[in-house]
Amino acid sequence: MVMATGIVSLSAYMLGMTRLSSVLLALNVAAYGILWILNILRIRWFAKRVLGDLTDHQRGPGFFTAVAGSCILGSQFVLVAGNYHVAVLLWVVGITLWILLIYTILAAFTIKEDKPTLYEGITGAWLLAVVATQSVASLSALVAMHWSQPYRLMINFFALSMWLWGGMLYIWMISLIFYRYTFFRFSPADLTPPYWINMGAMAISTLAGARLIVNSPDASFLQSLLPFLKGFTIFYWATGTWWIPMLAILAAWRYIFKRFPLRYDPLYWGAVFPLGMYTACTFQMAKAMHLDFLLVVPRVFIFIALSAWFAAFIGFCRQIAAETRGIIATHRAASQLK
Repeated sequence: MVMATGIVSLSAYMLGMTRLSSVLLALNVAAYGILWILNILRIRWFAKRVLGDLTDHQRGPGFFTAVAGSCILGSQFVLVAGNYHVAVLLWVVGITLWILLIYTILAAFTIKEDKPTLYEGITGAWLLAVVATQSVASLSALVAMHWSQPYRLMINFFALSMWLWGGMLYIWMISLIFYRYTFFRFSPADLTPPYWINMGAMAISTLAGARLIVNSPDASFLQSLLPFLKGFTIFYWATGTWWIPMLAILAAWRYIFKRFPLRYDPLYWGAVFPLGMYTACTFQMAKAMHLDFLLVVPRVFIFIALSAWFAAFIGFCRQIAAETRGIIATHRAASQLK
């Protein structure tokens, strides 16, 4: 939810919808705080369950949303609020969480004795590791702009290193996911919304690359790598663009042809996020590389992203209302029995 709300807010800000982006920032701060409280309580009360989830091949990658959510909220504070102190704090939180999670989760997957098959274990959620890495790279590039030398140079180098590592991680993981797609039985239930991260991971890689291009005058090594940066940024964008029709076809197959029920699930925020990220990355790339003819894409996609966000948010509110009514009804029934 924080990732999706944050990037839709940033996209709206880039396209001049400043009031909407500020409202979404306020909402995102509230969601981020509440989710941290709930996660801390869950760790306190159900530590063994949390540890089990952390080392589970299907649920473990979901923890990377804590990194991406922190960094995207940090980007909101830089661009929408202009508050660099909070942004730096969230940047430090994101880096710390990334270090703890990337090595804990991947090491646990490697050394655990009981492992699922590729068919059972790999999902699109694995690419959240890529999203987390690139979110750190993207926020690092933003933070670097507001530091003096030599710190600006060092932070840009760190951002470049994370950007490159995220790209390598995507190549590893998408190979397994694509193999799972094409050589194993595929049911509608397997096509969970996080498969849209296939595109979202490339979109955030494009965004980070575009920000490095913008920062190139501040770092001589970025200047020397400029053709490489531009080439790979377009490569990421083109790959992400290729995924959109493919994922749309698979979604139509799931909901129309196979008539899979369409009802709210928290996982649907994982489908909202890539739509907002594609909007933001296309705008940023077009501006950084003077590809003005591409600006029509974010101007259309922002409404697709907003529609998806509102649909998910309405579903979320309805679920909360239904669960609240259920709790009240249960309480009343218990009182009557007494």
